[in-house]
Amino acid sequence: MTEPADHPLVTAVKPLVDAMGAELIGPDQARADDVVLAWEGEDVIAVRLPQLSDSLDHILAAMERQHGMPLADLDRKTKQAVVRTLEARGAFSVRHGVETVAGALGVSRFTVYNYLNRENAAKGE
Repeated sequence: MTEPADHPLVTAVKPLVDAMGAELIGPDQARADDVVLAWEGEDVIAVRLPQLSDSLDHILAAMERQHGMPLADLDRKTKQAVVRTLEARGAFSVRHGVETVAGALGVSRFTVYNYLNRENAAKGE
C-alpha cells in the first residue's frame, strides 16, 4: 500500500485540513469524534477537527496573513469588512467570539456590535 502521506486522498484533502486548522492522524489513532477517511474500502487517514475556539484563532491568524499586518492595524473600513467576513463564517456563534474578535481588531466589544448592527441594518434585518 502507498504510504499514507503519499496517498492521493491525503494529498487531496490536506489543503482543506490545513485551512480548517485540523490535524491529520493515522486511522489507528482516531478517537470517536475524529473523521476517518477511507479509499476503496480501506481506512487511509483520520482528521482531528479543531475545537471551535481554536478554529476562530486559526481564522484570525489567516486573515492577518491575508492582510499582511495585524488586524488591529487595519483601517476602520477594512475592520468592518473583516467583521462581515467573520460573521459569514460563524465566528460570533463561538463562545466569547465577539471578545476574541474585538481583541484581535484592537477595538471594544461595543464597536464590534456596532459593526454587526450596521451590517444587519444595511441588509434590512
